[in-house]
Amino acid sequence: MSVRIDDVDLEALVNDMNSSFESLYTSCSVQTESTPLLHNGQLPRHAAYHTHAQPTSPHQRLHRSQPMHILAVRKLQEEEQQYRTSSLPAIPNPFPELCSPASSPTLSSGSLPQCQPSGKYIIKVFSEDGMGKVVEIPADMTARDLCQFLVYKNHCVDDNSWALVEHHPALGLERCLEDHELVVQVQASMTSESKFLFRKNYAKYEFFKNPLNFFPEQMVAFCQETSGTIPPSQLLQNFLNSSSCPEIQGYLYVKEMGRKSWKKLYVFLRRSGLYFSTKGTSKEPRHLQLLADLEDSNVFTVITGRKLHNAPTDFEFCIKPNKVRNEVKELRMLCAEDEQSRTCWMTAFRLFKYGILLYQNYKIPQQRKTLLSHFSAPVRSVSENSLVAMDFSGRIGRVIDNPVEAQSAAMEEGHAWRKRGKRMNILGSPSPLHPSSLSGVIHRTQLWFHGRISREESHKMIHQQGRVDGMFLLRDSQSNPKAFVLTLCHHQKIKHFQILPCEEDGQMFLSLDDGATKFTDLIQLVEFYVLNRGVLPCKLKHPCTTVAL
Repeated sequence: MSVRIDDVDLEALVNDMNSSFESLYTSCSVQTESTPLLHNGQLPRHAAYHTHAQPTSPHQRLHRSQPMHILAVRKLQEEEQQYRTSSLPAIPNPFPELCSPASSPTLSSGSLPQCQPSGKYIIKVFSEDGMGKVVEIPADMTARDLCQFLVYKNHCVDDNSWALVEHHPALGLERCLEDHELVVQVQASMTSESKFLFRKNYAKYEFFKNPLNFFPEQMVAFCQETSGTIPPSQLLQNFLNSSSCPEIQGYLYVKEMGRKSWKKLYVFLRRSGLYFSTKGTSKEPRHLQLLADLEDSNVFTVITGRKLHNAPTDFEFCIKPNKVRNEVKELRMLCAEDEQSRTCWMTAFRLFKYGILLYQNYKIPQQRKTLLSHFSAPVRSVSENSLVAMDFSGRIGRVIDNPVEAQSAAMEEGHAWRKRGKRMNILGSPSPLHPSSLSGVIHRTQLWFHGRISREESHKMIHQQGRVDGMFLLRDSQSNPKAFVLTLCHHQKIKHFQILPCEEDGQMFLSLDDGATKFTDLIQLVEFYVLNRGVLPCKLKHPCTTVAL
């Protein structure tokens, strides 16, 4: 039986010891006078059968005892353990992530103080194509920091529009994490089936730029009387100021808890929560009942469609308590009349819950641009006001100030492209639209081109990435194998424009306006409509892109 230094207290209780072992233990104590102790007060493994070097008398030495009652020994060990835990300092648990939330993060009893979570955590992030990437992050890493890390790791354009999405396939819900949220804390509330997605979200802070597009006048009310239209700056200030009392009001379809039926109710969204009126549109406190709390909940978009929940419209959203994991009955399912109304409700929910934090998140990238310019990847941002017409026909280039001369120079350049292409065809080079030519396939390397995706898939991609004005993508036409389709978002509506091939002087071109404006390839077409609206409702601004992790 191996003896520890902590077992010395048992000597007083052992009176009938076997005297035949006295000489043996005496010799053992002499041999181990110089045996070193470990830092925690235990002997090394090779000295497990040795006693402490201090005792000299037989009563002070530790002896091997005769058989004792097991219950007595256990009681003594429990008392000894209690004494040690009260006298020794707490030993931090090296594996706090293996403990349940109610467990103590120390190796001693639960009465000892708990330590804060620290160390590294494993996070798996997925891209739109279903491929995942395992990342080791610290406990205090925010969603913005993780997005920045993935941007630099995957050589993406850092335009501050990337987002981390909390995706629940079992519930059919997803939401974009706020930039200040801790990723580890969010993952702790997710199930094993849930996952993080890395994608673009151009609309995350769009309401700071165009608040009137997000908050229709008929849906916004204030406690104080207002005369006339509220300016955009005052509108946002009322939402961000915690002392003001704005509210969003309007009709919503509300799904009854645990049932498949929906009711159309007049609903009010305030800082204190989401309420509905039991008597028409009355705001009196006695007629208001609480639907959902904002403090311990988050707002999600429903991505499964209206058939699963038998929703009356396609514009579903959901308020999910943080404690709910897979219980669909605990979800507060809501349905708006149109996309603008849904966007208004969800944006107001975020503003009421986080307030000034959202504005700080919006401003941080602009502040970091100057502080971390040596670390940030350069972003190419070109304004049409900085572009001028140039003439390079002479030995030295010159700026063309005359607008008429600039227009004629542009026409000449266009004819030069056509003549060059025609001359190449005469020499035996293939047509620019021939599959084997570079200009016929170079567009497939662009982030905005998505190949043979369907009309519904293009709608889904634009909706997921924000549905803001100027968001676009190009794809192959399903009806015409020689044509392409430009899918563009304007005023939260998605429109499709067919790009058809046209021939002139034996040369093939692409045109979006029945040949009025011709382009040699799709890259030239996109570059033109980024700077010029032309026949489109707005300029091309935000390419709908995906990234492979």
